[in-house]
Amino acid sequence: MNLLDEIKESFKEGSALTRLIYINLAVFLLIRIANVFYFLSGTPFPILDWLALPADFVTLASRPWTLLTYMFLHFDFLHILFNLLWLYWMGQIFLGYFDQGKLITIYLLGGLCGGLFYVAGYNLFPVFSQIVVDSRLLGASASVIAIVTALAVHAPNHTLHLAFIGPVKMKYIALFSVLMYVIGISSTNAGGNLAHLGGAFYGVIYILQLRRGFDPGKGISRLTSGINKTFASKPKVKVTYRKPTDDIEYNRMKNQDKIRMNEILEKISKSGYDSLSKEEKEILFRMGRE
Repeated sequence: MNLLDEIKESFKEGSALTRLIYINLAVFLLIRIANVFYFLSGTPFPILDWLALPADFVTLASRPWTLLTYMFLHFDFLHILFNLLWLYWMGQIFLGYFDQGKLITIYLLGGLCGGLFYVAGYNLFPVFSQIVVDSRLLGASASVIAIVTALAVHAPNHTLHLAFIGPVKMKYIALFSVLMYVIGISSTNAGGNLAHLGGAFYGVIYILQLRRGFDPGKGISRLTSGINKTFASKPKVKVTYRKPTDDIEYNRMKNQDKIRMNEILEKISKSGYDSLSKEEKEILFRMGRE
């Protein structure tokens, strides 16, 4: 198996977190390679401008797709490195509490909220009036901080062991991050910090909505499940049937199947479909056919 096949297989079999990381990396590499060709030809590089989120309402109206594309767009190496490390770290913790569909939901909607905060801030506050036309936003930071604050609300005492610092609870990491973003509004990256605050805000709102029994990303979760089924390898299961000896034996077998099925479904709800063993996936497939 060559490298390309290995990457395809990893994307196909990987979790939603793996796919988010791969998409960000793929966009980064394509952008940087395209930039080389534009540089050698001596022509301006227009792609970033067409994918990054503009603060100006008129420009945004002509490029509405940028509300989505900006959150997968990076140009500087350190920018994507820190964002993807943060995404991987926090995404792994998030998947310990929620399913993959919710990770995709909070990434997309957190990024959308961050983008709206950025656009609104640049158009509402007079200090940005001279630069709003030329301002652009890119990066996954708002999506990532949405995951962080969601975790801080859902599991505030979840402890992380940070190098040179020691054990720190999730609620303090989120609080410190938000404080730095507020202070950073007066820095050279005002737009980025406004977007971070928007993502942080949505992370809190998302968990509060879930607690009330409303999942704003139901459609996204269904779409994600459909994609996972498309990518998932079909298990090669040989199904055999035997006639139970009597009603007592039949009822005993059905009860055992029901107990096993409940255990598998509970495992999926806690750790996701990818946490199942091969045997558990085969049982799930067989029970779904009955």
